[in-house]
Amino acid sequence: MTDPVSWLAIENGWHVFASGGEEIGSVHEVTGDETADIFDGLAVRFGRSGPTRYVPAEQVGEIFPDHVTLLLAVADAEALDRFEKPAPEITITAEKAPWWARVGGWFRRKPYS
Repeated sequence: MTDPVSWLAIENGWHVFASGGEEIGSVHEVTGDETADIFDGLAVRFGRSGPTRYVPAEQVGEIFPDHVTLLLAVADAEALDRFEKPAPEITITAEKAPWWARVGGWFRRKPYS
């Protein structure tokens, strides 16, 4: 038997097993922040064309190369919420004021009293 691996090694298509050893589906997506090493959970597709359900990280048991074991029985796993893809993160950066506005700002400043 191989040693467990980190959540960072999980790949799409890995087999997912319930706590009783029954195969329930495959990994559809891994959610988390790799740079901060924060594992959020898994999107698991049940069967070949079944629904995709979200499994929170605290319900994920051991992770081995090629498969993941959940801490849930089959019935509990099937009762999980459907996976909703999170909205994309948007980074908003301030634009620099035009040169003429910056120069004009120098002349409008009041001297310190």
